[in-house]
Amino acid sequence: QVQLVESGGGSVQAGDSLRLSCAASGRTFSMYTIGWFRQAPGKEREFVGAIWWNGGSTAYADSVKGRFTISREIAKNTVWLQMNSLKPEDTAVYYCASRRGYIVTMEGSYDYWGQGTQVTVSS
Repeated sequence: QVQLVESGGGSVQAGDSLRLSCAASGRTFSMYTIGWFRQAPGKEREFVGAIWWNGGSTAYADSVKGRFTISREIAKNTVWLQMNSLKPEDTAVYYCASRRGYIVTMEGSYDYWGQGTQVTVSS
């Protein structure tokens, strides 16, 4: 059974940085994608970015491109979401999720989800 555990959320000021982690267990993640999604109050969950485990290719939503970076540490089965220049509109619960296969942006294509971690950015 795949387990994903996010950590690293918190409350910061606009312009600050945070790094979230997603610790994955339960299998090897070769040929898998780990994605990051977020859900703000009153809004639907949206794609933030994702990483293809094998080669490290990444994809990002336009809203975070240039500010957020996803990386992975294979030996630790961990994926990182480095968030820089945070804005109040980045406030949300952030989730990591996994899927077998290459990167897609649709949340319905992801099979396993973490419990989420809250990120709050104040102006």
